[in-house]
Amino acid sequence: MTNRTFAIIKPDAVKNGDTGKIYDRILSAGFNVLSAKLIKLTLAQAEGFYAVHAERPFFGELTEFMSSGKCMVLALEKEDAVAEWRKTIGATNPVDADEGTIRKDFATSVGENAVHGSDSDENAAIEISYFFTGSELVQNR
Repeated sequence: MTNRTFAIIKPDAVKNGDTGKIYDRILSAGFNVLSAKLIKLTLAQAEGFYAVHAERPFFGELTEFMSSGKCMVLALEKEDAVAEWRKTIGATNPVDADEGTIRKDFATSVGENAVHGSDSDENAAIEISYFFTGSELVQNR
């Protein structure tokens, strides 16, 4: 089933000049990019996006990091998009990520792990709508 997922190329990867390389990996993995934009999150936007983690001890560090520099947000489409994107990016900890995954190749730590990926179809829909309006999602068919 073709569905959507949400991705972020995080501030560490953008700062390190890896945006184009990661975008190429997205295309090479067969994802259709419905929309993409380079943004700089405010702290309030980062806190809103990651509100589900508000009670976690890493929340402050995460939101500070995500609002520390530019990032690229993307709406992606592919058969089984959420699972396929999670397989493409690899484990949260780059040490545990499989060879050839984005996090293995571009992440430097658990906290600065290069990319974000939705963990379910439901969250993908919520996350996409946080950053994109319906008219910004362009089909290539």
